[in-house]
Amino acid sequence: MTKLIIQIPCLNEAATLPATLADLPRSVPGIDVIETLVVDDGSRDGTSDVARACGVDHVVRLRRNKGLAAAFVAGIDASLKQGADFIVNTDADNQYSAADIPRLLQPLLDGEADIVIGDRNVAELGHMSRRKRQLQRLGSWVVRQVSNTTVPDTTSGFRAYTRDAALRMTIVSEFSYTLESIIQAGKKRMAIAHVPVATNPRTRESRLFDSIFSYIKRSSATIVRIYAMYEPLKVFTYIGLTVFGAGLLLSLRFVYSYFTEVTFGARFLQSLIFAAVLMIVGFQVILIGLLADVISANRKLLEDLVYRIRSLELPGARPDEHAAPPAPAARTAGRPERRWDR
Repeated sequence: MTKLIIQIPCLNEAATLPATLADLPRSVPGIDVIETLVVDDGSRDGTSDVARACGVDHVVRLRRNKGLAAAFVAGIDASLKQGADFIVNTDADNQYSAADIPRLLQPLLDGEADIVIGDRNVAELGHMSRRKRQLQRLGSWVVRQVSNTTVPDTTSGFRAYTRDAALRMTIVSEFSYTLESIIQAGKKRMAIAHVPVATNPRTRESRLFDSIFSYIKRSSATIVRIYAMYEPLKVFTYIGLTVFGAGLLLSLRFVYSYFTEVTFGARFLQSLIFAAVLMIVGFQVILIGLLADVISANRKLLEDLVYRIRSLELPGARPDEHAAPPAPAARTAGRPERRWDR
């Protein structure tokens, strides 16, 4: 049986959660079982109690607020433990139209993609200011360049994953999962699709960031950090060559002055020393890039090892094509449904 789990990270969403849950589809073509999972990220307004009262199948409660990225990862982990074949992530403020979940899942059901991201068509969003729309488009363009993907709305939280794609997810950021997961998926050569989705009227302001400057700063840091993790040699080589080139230009200036000026004195010796320092530092940065590239290769091996361990440990996991098939009893054993807090 094909199981879909719709996960909803929440932080003090007792007021909006019932409407979000009420709009979720009860059936989707190609899906046999649909379950809901709420991740309560340390809420203080009784969000978990509201979720249980609304008939949510699974509730994961974090004892303190850990942030959106941690809540997302906790939801993915819990969904995999419950044997989900597909996972849909949506927001608790009912921003996204739940009627588009079948459209979001269709590329996965057709075997055309590993991840599908809902495109809100930011240019037409009336509740978003012009400045925010421009910054969002710029940010999405940057993410597309560093991830080699074509996702037009990289900050959309309305997305669907296959089980295999979720097993390969390794989020390290503490801010948000949206940008990091796309860059990771692009570097891991996953198939990423996007479909147009509708949005509902806004019910509240965003709680992810305090100001636009704060969001830009933290998002930029996330992009640079994750890109450097997967392309360290390229990043450090660019930096090293820039520093080395600056030193080379200063040294050429010294050589030109040495051969052209009749009364050449010691006034360019400081430039020569500074040029030598820059060239040495640039060369060292390139060497650091070589070392980081070796570390990055080890990281890829560790990610593959973690993926294989999680595939074997979690119930309902699909065995690797090189692994031995499971025993007949293991294939027919049922999985009891559970409900828990943590």
